[in-house]
Amino acid sequence: MATGSVEDAEDRSRSRSVAFRFVLLFGAVSFFADFAYEGARSIVGPYLAVLGASATAVGMVAGFGELIGYALRLLSGRISDRTRRFWLLTLFGYGISMAAVPLLALASNWPFAAGLLLLERLGKAIRNPPRDVLLSHAAKEIGYGWGFGLHQALDQCGALIGPLLVAGVLAVQKEYPPAFALLLLPALMTLGLLLVARLLYPQPEAAKVTLLDLKAKELPGVFWIYLVAAALVAAGFADFALMSYHFVKAKTVPAPWVPLVYAAAMGVSGAASLVFGWLFDRVGLVLLIPLTVVSSLFAPLVFLG
Repeated sequence: MATGSVEDAEDRSRSRSVAFRFVLLFGAVSFFADFAYEGARSIVGPYLAVLGASATAVGMVAGFGELIGYALRLLSGRISDRTRRFWLLTLFGYGISMAAVPLLALASNWPFAAGLLLLERLGKAIRNPPRDVLLSHAAKEIGYGWGFGLHQALDQCGALIGPLLVAGVLAVQKEYPPAFALLLLPALMTLGLLLVARLLYPQPEAAKVTLLDLKAKELPGVFWIYLVAAALVAAGFADFALMSYHFVKAKTVPAPWVPLVYAAAMGVSGAASLVFGWLFDRVGLVLLIPLTVVSSLFAPLVFLG
């Protein structure tokens, strides 16, 4: 009995160790992915303005991009569930996104740039559901809040450094295309690390996670309440592309400083993800209530402040 207990403890320790390394590796993937995308996102608004886009066009591009990025996850999630090709869809989605970002350097008009931005959102819609399935296997072993919080923190570190690099390039070059072109490097790192993760962990489900096979009619009432709340939060969401466009047009923030503002926001988000991920494992869903109330103040502060 004692021997069995020791062996079980060793198995659990080994599973947690493997899961932790997988989360770290995927965190590195997300670090470079957000390095590339968020670096681009930090200057998309002013860039579209330079290319001749109106505020309406920027808002529509940003809004439609988010619609694609979220609505198509339903389709991607369904396909990944049915085919079980989690890695294939993840690789395909990242490939689309990481190709679109540096190509923004070649945009000569705002519709072309808008098309690339929508393509990036399409890639994210394809990759996120299967990627989260892969991560969930590992997060189960080390705690969902800690696992996803750690991953998000690394993700946000990339989202912090990317805009800082872009700000540096803008300070030197005074033009947007070189900044987008430089983002090819983190894009390539993203794809390289993703391939390494695929080779090292071809079956993350080996972490012995039991998944629930839930049908829509079996979902609890609280799920639908949460879904409505999330939809209402999303309805009040404004993409940073529109915010940065407003900053430049209203002259509230100098154009070279815009990516620095975005970097600061990403830094706060990264630190908060670790803290609140840890708290979520202990407090639960109620933690989202005060966080939602505080974050809702962004609109008047940004557009009326």
